[in-house]
Amino acid sequence: MEDYTALISVIGGILVILMFLYFVPVGLWITARFSGVDLKLIELLFMKIRRVPPQVIVQSMIVAHKAGLKVSTISLETHHIAGGNVESVIKAMIMANMSNIDLTFEQVARLDLAGEDVFEKVKQLKESASLKNINTF
Repeated sequence: MEDYTALISVIGGILVILMFLYFVPVGLWITARFSGVDLKLIELLFMKIRRVPPQVIVQSMIVAHKAGLKVSTISLETHHIAGGNVESVIKAMIMANMSNIDLTFEQVARLDLAGEDVFEKVKQLKESASLKNINTF
């Protein structure tokens, strides 16, 4: 009987570990950590529970971090849940940052949720800013 108890405990432990790995994308967490993004495993679990795709959020955080932008996980999740396109907002913010246009995440997210093409809007802002600079000479 003791032999079966040990076997059942091992099988139960393996099942618990497999369930944990199913619900928490550990590989994605490792990728984020090596990319310099401070992300906790519990945040990935909560993303899964809220039905937010962790891949989209983590990849956007990595891209933003590499571009020198500070964006919170909660902001990205909230924008995704509201129906926004997280990737396009991050790309637009990077373009604005590279063009020295001061835009916050909230401003770009608001434009995105209003149905605007945020990348195109930032491009227009960039062109109008460069025209203003030309007129000053």
